[in-house]
Amino acid sequence: MASRTSSPLVHPDVEDFDLFKIMNALTDELRLTIVVTLAASPGLACSGFNRDVTASVLTRHFRVLREAGLIRQHDVGTRRINTLRKEELDQRFPGLVDLVLKESVGRVEPYTNCDSA
Repeated sequence: MASRTSSPLVHPDVEDFDLFKIMNALTDELRLTIVVTLAASPGLACSGFNRDVTASVLTRHFRVLREAGLIRQHDVGTRRINTLRKEELDQRFPGLVDLVLKESVGRVEPYTNCDSA
């Protein structure tokens, strides 16, 4: 199926992951919440996340996470599905995702009632 966008989604290869780009992406509370949510519930559609921000703002947050290598996105019909790239991140930076998730406890809560694939 063709992508919903005119340009292809950019996902960096594991060897191109940049620790500082990843950490910068995680400094935003909304992006950290998205990562925590995807760790608990992989395969969620973009539409189910935060209704407190506009779609364009949410799209930007997903793009930052995707381009940093934290998430993978793919289109299924009109939905954009998101998964955390934990295995790939653990391959490049062992234990990083587990540390981020551990440190996020009490700081952010995963979204509930999100749309799954």
